[in-house]
Amino acid sequence: MFKKLILSLVIVSTSLLAFNYDLKPKKITDDVWCFLGDLNAPNEKNGGFMSNSCYIKTKNSYVLVDSGSNYLFAEQAYKIMSKIEKLPVSHIIVTHVHDDHWLGNSFYKEKFNSKILGPSLINKEHSVGEKTRMMNILPKNIMLKTKVTKIDDEIVDLRTLIIGEKKIEIIPVGFKAHTSDDLLVFLPKEKVMFTGDVVMNGRVTSNRDGSIVGQIKALDKIDSMKWNHLVAGHGYDTSLNATKEIRKYFTLLKVRILSAIEDEVDAENISKIVTINEFKNLPMFNIFNSRNVFDAFEELEFYEEE
Repeated sequence: MFKKLILSLVIVSTSLLAFNYDLKPKKITDDVWCFLGDLNAPNEKNGGFMSNSCYIKTKNSYVLVDSGSNYLFAEQAYKIMSKIEKLPVSHIIVTHVHDDHWLGNSFYKEKFNSKILGPSLINKEHSVGEKTRMMNILPKNIMLKTKVTKIDDEIVDLRTLIIGEKKIEIIPVGFKAHTSDDLLVFLPKEKVMFTGDVVMNGRVTSNRDGSIVGQIKALDKIDSMKWNHLVAGHGYDTSLNATKEIRKYFTLLKVRILSAIEDEVDAENISKIVTINEFKNLPMFNIFNSRNVFDAFEELEFYEEE
């Protein structure tokens, strides 16, 4: 009996061991570092670290753009950044409603009472105490202490922040793109753009909450701005080519679906006819592409070019 009890305690203790992310920040500019996540779906191997989270260093504090998928990831990211410079996190800017980008807020709110700015959709769709998608996907040893933390300041119009002499612009997309409430973050002096999931590269996006027409329009808006570095919501390419892959994907999707509609292909067969196989070797293609085709068909079925 005693041996069984000891064995049970060992098993429980092992299952609750903290996940080690082994994080390595990528330096984008002298004042910007990003943790770039895995390109696959959230799972026990990547610990839910599959979106990008960035630190902007100001004179007296860090400002974050997206905080990651859980408390533990955020805690370990801050520990790494403290070795670069030990500063508090004064503000967090959340780019959109999907929880893999903001559940890390709970760590920073607890440690620093950081001010959280983001889209109003988060407060509308999520409540304190609820279990979100990531909490249901990942085990307890990864999601320990993670909880929903509300947005303190809902961004609905262009906002310019001056934090420690650092100018930061928060720009609402203004129409449905990846979601109905996406925010861009821009450092005009450094010419660094943070797009959230409006841009992804190196993997296929999910357009389940978005618009193919809006995505292309948002990419036009982003590419019209003068940036030298762009950090996508998912993906490793931060160069001037960072938007090219997703622009090609959505352009092909739109052109081929409109052509199929002209040929009177129906909803039942659209995913067989429109395949976008140029992207078949990218992560998440098998998970998202057919759904993207079907959703885009529904949007474009009665579409008239503006």
